[in-house]
Amino acid sequence: MSLDSVRADLASRAPDLAIIETTESTATVQLAAIVHNCEPGQIAKTLCIRVGGEVLLLVTRGDARLDNAKAKAAFGGRPRMLGAEEVEDLTSHKVGGVCPFGLPRQLPIYCDASLRIYDEVIPAAGSTHSSVRMSVDRLAELVGGKWVDACQPPVAAE
Repeated sequence: MSLDSVRADLASRAPDLAIIETTESTATVQLAAIVHNCEPGQIAKTLCIRVGGEVLLLVTRGDARLDNAKAKAAFGGRPRMLGAEEVEDLTSHKVGGVCPFGLPRQLPIYCDASLRIYDEVIPAAGSTHSSVRMSVDRLAELVGGKWVDACQPPVAAE
């Protein structure tokens, strides 16, 4: 089970972080923001992308969109989002619970620069009803500390 793999991973690498399990779904950015009483941007969503023959994970703010031009510059090729079945095969996490923890095999993981405006973010924890709160710096540390600028945050209303 995916939540169990995340629990085991975090127990060994970050025992101070507690997984938050909820009765309400956190499967979408909007639902997770309501459940955790935070801005949608603080929900750290994990995108599964293929660039050429390589699959990678990109953790970005919940309200950002992948920017094809920025992603192409960051990763050296045109990004393609993976389908739900392939995402689950590669990460062991169903869409709605995808996160960069508890993976069955090592994948390149990047954090998007759009996350840096937050002190604290809330990524999923392997299921549609689990999450984990942590600082942005801790997230980056746990996933390897590679930063890119590949997403477009929402434009602020003037």
